Amino acid sequence: MERDRQLLITADSGAAQSAFSRVDTRELAAIFIGGCLGAVLRAILARSLPVTVGHWPWATFTVNIVGALILGWLITRLQERLPPTMYTRALLATGFCGALTTFSTLMLELLAMIEHSHLLLALSYAAASIIGGLAAVELATKFARRGGRLG
Repeated sequence: MERDRQLLITADSGAAQSAFSRVDTRELAAIFIGGCLGAVLRAILARSLPVTVGHWPWATFTVNIVGALILGWLITRLQERLPPTMYTRALLATGFCGALTTFSTLMLELLAMIEHSHLLLALSYAAASIIGGLAAVELATKFARRGGRLG
């Protein structure tokens, strides 16, 4: 039984090493560069629109809705209209949009609203974030599928 467990551990670590050795460093670099750009843009916006408990957190709301809009357009364009390229998707979708948007900050802001008894604000912020994000993705997807035409 101990020998079986050792074989399993050895097989698991071998699989992990094999998966790590298949990592494309150019893809990681694209994610890193996109992530740096998205994080810097989010930080600039967060500083320009500071959050006060009891008020609408405009910086987080804006980056999440804009990020959903960009992501909806990008993914549609990358999957349906442009030749496949792993690096563009890694740079813009995973890196830039992933660092620009922030689910964790949204959750912390909601928790602070609830802790300070701003329940209606928390509920409206959560609903607007989810509905707005879904609407942004849908709008961007339709826009991308029409080739950039609004009508």
